Amino acid sequence: MLHYNENKVIAGEAKLIVASGFAGDIEKMSFQNKLQRFNHLTMLKPNVKTNAMHISLNFDSSEKLTVETLQQIAATYMDKIGFGDQPFLVYRHDDSAHLHVHIVSTNITAAAQRIDLHDIGRKLSEPARKAIEQDFHLVRAESRKYKQEPGIKAIDPEKAKYGHLPTKRVISNVITAVTRDYMFTSLAELNAILKVFNVIATRGEEGTQMFEKKGLMYSILDANGNAIGVPIKSSAFYSKPTLRNLEKKFERNEEKRKPYKNELKQCIDKILNKYNQFMKATFQAELKMNNIGLVLRQNEQGFIYGTTFIDHRTKSVFNGSDLGKAYSAKALTERFNDSDQVKTYLKPVKQRSSYLKLETNNPAKTYLEPITPSNYLKDLLGKPQYDHAPMIPGKKKRRKKGLRI
Repeated sequence: MLHYNENKVIAGEAKLIVASGFAGDIEKMSFQNKLQRFNHLTMLKPNVKTNAMHISLNFDSSEKLTVETLQQIAATYMDKIGFGDQPFLVYRHDDSAHLHVHIVSTNITAAAQRIDLHDIGRKLSEPARKAIEQDFHLVRAESRKYKQEPGIKAIDPEKAKYGHLPTKRVISNVITAVTRDYMFTSLAELNAILKVFNVIATRGEEGTQMFEKKGLMYSILDANGNAIGVPIKSSAFYSKPTLRNLEKKFERNEEKRKPYKNELKQCIDKILNKYNQFMKATFQAELKMNNIGLVLRQNEQGFIYGTTFIDHRTKSVFNGSDLGKAYSAKALTERFNDSDQVKTYLKPVKQRSSYLKLETNNPAKTYLEPITPSNYLKDLLGKPQYDHAPMIPGKKKRRKKGLRI
């Protein structure tokens, strides 16, 4: 957690604005000073596995808050969740479109007691957030739907490739943020997110020693999705994103992501109900407008065999088949139409006027336009339409006797 934030500071993308419970000048504190302060407490209860906490407080993009206000908000928040007496560091981050701060702390007290973190988000964090929004006159989270991009910066493969950025550090920043923020339940789901930020995790070929020993390597991806540079072992990163550690996260995330499943399905359904058939690009563009990513897994022949939905709003990840049959690769590909002739079919609209027709020659047009005069005359002068049944041939109609005018 410290390395992630300190690397942001070094890169000029963050600044330490609060060091509560630390002795000395904040500007003169070294990395080791900060680490030792936390280690002193965690060593008091070494049997506790989860002994640290990393929190992100995010603000609306329209808000321009001073450092002093951010300091007050952070201190108030920590008091309300029961961490006011704990040492904590607050970093202001400027690496995305919206203002946000990261808070690092430990849940081991000076009395060698462990502060319970179970369900702290619902029980303490949510009430604290709502109270702070009101007290500091902030934009309420429920008052609008956010369409912001994820707060994690994608790696620029060209800069990393030519040594302008330290490869290990930029990969570490992405891995730390993704594994901390997103709820994934498999390596495939993790890779679906990592690829958004130009990173991939690989196990090697089946049957190899690396695969059998559950080894994991991380690489940067180029613009074509190919791994470049020398892969880095998972054990070489500070956050230790090894496969064995990730598998523990898979189990925990299975439960954590459940509350967000129906919300994601409802959003996808709203898009699916707009069309009878559509292009893959149309579907993905509609999802992106709702801050949802779609990864289509396909083989060398182009056959789509899997789908993964990434909900950047709730940071939850689901395979299409986990959501239901309607969201599986098979169901979606049956509705995809990527031919050159027909691109996207909106649900049919009843034609109200005989003087209008649906333009189908140009696949890009889906609007109604007037029939040209030539076509109109052709319709009028063409084969006559009868209001009654035609006369049967071979029988002559009897004439009535009488006066004819």
